[in-house]
Amino acid sequence: MTEEAMLHGCMHNDATSQQELYLRYSPKMLSVCYRYAKNREDAEDMLQEGFIKVFTQIRQFQNRGALEGWIRKIMVHTCINILKKNKKFTESVDIIYANSVQIKEDVIPSILQAKQVIECIRMLPMGYKTVLNLYAIEGYSHKEIGNMLDIEESTSRSQYTRAKAMLEDILIRKKIIQRPKEKEEWLSAVKIN
Repeated sequence: MTEEAMLHGCMHNDATSQQELYLRYSPKMLSVCYRYAKNREDAEDMLQEGFIKVFTQIRQFQNRGALEGWIRKIMVHTCINILKKNKKFTESVDIIYANSVQIKEDVIPSILQAKQVIECIRMLPMGYKTVLNLYAIEGYSHKEIGNMLDIEESTSRSQYTRAKAMLEDILIRKKIIQRPKEKEEWLSAVKIN
């Protein structure tokens, strides 16, 4: 089924077209949800709620950009709304911990696989994980993140800084990267789909 035919069918509540859209995009969208969820079951719940929104809002898709990008945006907003509803993004960790390691941001070792990064990100407290995902992976600004999470822009920045430091510590403890001899930048190179 072509994307155009699938979209047309979804706009007319055709179950076959909806199933095709779900089968085509759910694996990638589950990985998006998984980055925000505490466990796979929560990610699957987020995915289902996100697809309900996709199907109810499909008429708003105006073929500006990729359908996958439009669906991804709905998924991210669904995840954030669920976290806000449950107040899960407000978890925090003592600022002293965040100062215990150097912050790096530019070059990740080539041996580091996306799966390893995701698993390490998932170990972060929910607030850190959420801001890190939104900023470093989804590309939202701190101002946008602040608006999405109902927090100050400065809070988003500090959560991101702490998340990077904690993530670096996790990567070092898991021997995925080595403790740096001098300050290097590495996290901005992380691209996870």
